[in-house]
Amino acid sequence: MISSQKLASVFVEMADTLVDDFDLVDFLHNLTGHATEIADAMAAGILLADHRGLLRFMAASSDQSQIVELFQIQNSEGPCLDCYRTGTPVINTDLRAAGDRWPVFAPTASRAGFGSVHALPMRLRDQVIGTLNIFGAEGARLDASDVAVVQALADVATIAILQERSVRRAETLTEQLHGALNSRVAIEQAKGALSKMLGVGTDQAFTLMRSHARSHRLRLEDVAQIVLDDPRSIPELTTPS
Repeated sequence: MISSQKLASVFVEMADTLVDDFDLVDFLHNLTGHATEIADAMAAGILLADHRGLLRFMAASSDQSQIVELFQIQNSEGPCLDCYRTGTPVINTDLRAAGDRWPVFAPTASRAGFGSVHALPMRLRDQVIGTLNIFGAEGARLDASDVAVVQALADVATIAILQERSVRRAETLTEQLHGALNSRVAIEQAKGALSKMLGVGTDQAFTLMRSHARSHRLRLEDVAQIVLDDPRSIPELTTPS
């Protein structure tokens, strides 16, 4: 568990969405990073529901967790689906023993290097808008206090997202998710392109894009589009060191 001072700053950050340049993709990526750190886990991912109630991949803290999240959606099987459908957490599940429950997902997640999984609902009262999924090593467990803190983080993030939506009433849920999904496509493409340019992994390429966006006060999706359309215009980012 991280220090109480760091934990407090994380919750303040997650609650602060009342800004003109609120970036949903960056916000959700930060959430996966914080959840991973708080739970002392290997990775985390987030799925949000669209206007039809279908889960969509939105963010992950690593490429491996992204692949596993997408696999869940494609096969309609896994802890996030169970968590979203019931609105209740899935905690401390040993993937080696979960073959009967998730015959397709469990072995796939194990092959990706994960040994345990947890899924917590992103909800406000009876409204579930998605799930926060945490992937751990073999034998890793969350005790009751850990679960309470991570669920509180998911709850605060949920309130922040719903608050941001209500502030921007002109944007419907569909429009917000559609825009975020389009941004995610561009960001994924830019990650791959920058990875090849610099000869680094896609995780590192993403970290470099985020750092550049923040230091230059740009939206992450705008940096991604520049990487794709005119990489020479940002040599400090696209030139190998």
